[in-house]
Amino acid sequence: MYGCEWDEETGEVNGYEQYGYDGEDFISLDLKTVTWVAPKKQALTTRQKWDNDRGWMAQEKNYLTQICPESSSTVLALIYSFLILLTLYDNFNISPVRPSVSLLQKSSSSPVTCHATGFYPNRAEMVWKRDGVELHQGVNKGEILTNNDGTFQMSVDLDVSSVKPEDWDRYRCVFQLSGVNEDIVIRLPGGDIKLIIPVVVAVVAAVVVLAVIAVIAFIIYKKRTGEKQTSWIFLV
Repeated sequence: MYGCEWDEETGEVNGYEQYGYDGEDFISLDLKTVTWVAPKKQALTTRQKWDNDRGWMAQEKNYLTQICPESSSTVLALIYSFLILLTLYDNFNISPVRPSVSLLQKSSSSPVTCHATGFYPNRAEMVWKRDGVELHQGVNKGEILTNNDGTFQMSVDLDVSSVKPEDWDRYRCVFQLSGVNEDIVIRLPGGDIKLIIPVVVAVVAAVVVLAVIAVIAFIIYKKRTGEKQTSWIFLV
């Protein structure tokens, strides 16, 4: 293991290089004396061999005191510049996109889902509140997911099995998006629970009704057509 530490204020550089064997320290470099330190007698032979190679020792010192600090400062500068550019891009080049928020419920006994989709960025929060106080019990918060167009969606479920119908109006779903001051607030409607059954159910029901009407109309049409044809044959 090797590396270096550079103090920006004092300019002091501390380099280190050490090796281990079988889970214990084997040999390490003392950069001040430019010699190797062997805490175990098994490393004495290695220490003598490495100390005698003065050319290699000079290269080690140059790397730990010159090359390593310069490389580290360059890498840190690049990372810092990248973070600044990323922050500027995120804060100034992209405007927040507000979502559409709706309430869904599969059945009268299932939780009410507050669903938001189409928002950007993904720094958003959505909670259920009762009388303005955030709820934690009976609330199941889902993860933020990515849509195909690069926007995001999320949902939060509220268990309403123990909520009295007359208390529904006290509940609110609140969506908060980073960069937008105004929250989106959806009131839990009172009265008939069917008011918040998913739209897909209504669509399916409408399709079924239209299909039934079409079948009835077709039967009536065929019946009338058949009667006219029979009458025509009878007259001839």
